[in-house]
Amino acid sequence: MSTNPGAAPLRGGDTVGRLAALTEVTERARTTKHEINERAQAAEDALFGGPGPVAPAVRHGLAALAARWHGSRELVDHHTDLGADPALFTDDLPEDPALRAAARHVDLLSVSPALAVREDVEGLTDAGWDTDAVVVVSQIAAFTSFQARVVHGLRLLEGQGQEHVAPPARTAPGRGRVKNASRRAANGGERPVEYTRELLSWTAWPPPVRTDDLTEEQAASFRGKTNGEYFRLLSRVPGVLAARTALDAAVFTSREGLPRAERELAATATSKVNDCVYCASVHARKAAQMADRPDDVQRLLDAVLERDADWRPTGTAPLAHGQEPRWAAVTEFAAALATTPSSATAAQVERLRGLGLSDLELTDLVFATSFFSWANRLMLTLGDPYWPGTADVAP
Repeated sequence: MSTNPGAAPLRGGDTVGRLAALTEVTERARTTKHEINERAQAAEDALFGGPGPVAPAVRHGLAALAARWHGSRELVDHHTDLGADPALFTDDLPEDPALRAAARHVDLLSVSPALAVREDVEGLTDAGWDTDAVVVVSQIAAFTSFQARVVHGLRLLEGQGQEHVAPPARTAPGRGRVKNASRRAANGGERPVEYTRELLSWTAWPPPVRTDDLTEEQAASFRGKTNGEYFRLLSRVPGVLAARTALDAAVFTSREGLPRAERELAATATSKVNDCVYCASVHARKAAQMADRPDDVQRLLDAVLERDADWRPTGTAPLAHGQEPRWAAVTEFAAALATTPSSATAAQVERLRGLGLSDLELTDLVFATSFFSWANRLMLTLGDPYWPGTADVAP
């Protein structure tokens, strides 16, 4: 569906830097870790600038649609300038069945990713999208959630707000659904429904690339990661995954800047906002180990968030309850930045500064939170977590 005859080259430069329009002080902090900016731009270039199973105008149109849900006028204008199909980001759904299915899927990933079920992915394939295209559509929605929060978060460091745009005037497809409480994953494994710091596995709904069928480029795109179904599925679009893998390392493993435990804390808070049990398990475990504060991390995991009909939190304050001031402030900012649309404020940034966080540390916090707004959406909408050793078949 929508084969690509060749994409126009993207405009040069760093999109985040251009859209955030930062002053010298904040820009200096952002560019201290140049690998982060380079890898984020490489992911955008791979997703929107190269050949693929989804036409360029459709890719940009779906990104503009996701940007509307996240309230980012900067990104809507960016993709409009790059030739976004206007039929994809208006208030009305497109008439073409395949485009309509893709737009509805972007609506779901943007607003209610935790309410996605296997049938949502099957709806895309039934509409004519192959598995590679399903991954592209999912990456567009998830990457745009990352980019919107990076731009907004960096602007907040300078006391600036986001240039808001109204969301589409329609109901998102998750509205009124009940979150899947099944204790059986797609592969027959026992599916966790409560938060945990224990090790979990994950199984894909669309077929991942078989290990024996991985090309050299696909295998290299997630080198250093596990050979599980998640990365083998995302390796269907290896350029994006390669940049994302490098970005992950740049955001979470560099020594300077925000303490690594607090980056993991931000990832955990983001995963609670988006209700991603799998991601929360990984990063809560890391935060507890790195900081040697298992009780504080467990308190965050145990916090209950009230949710609206779209499964968006009606407030995120419970996540910070009982934490010491710095962890509370980090959690509050990360959780607010993770909401859809973002509810983070310049006042939260000033509180963090008052607790001693530097511009470099604040930049790390923005990127850690934004990265997991991307990761959560892929994990929640492309497969199921399950307890290791319980599947009917080996992954």
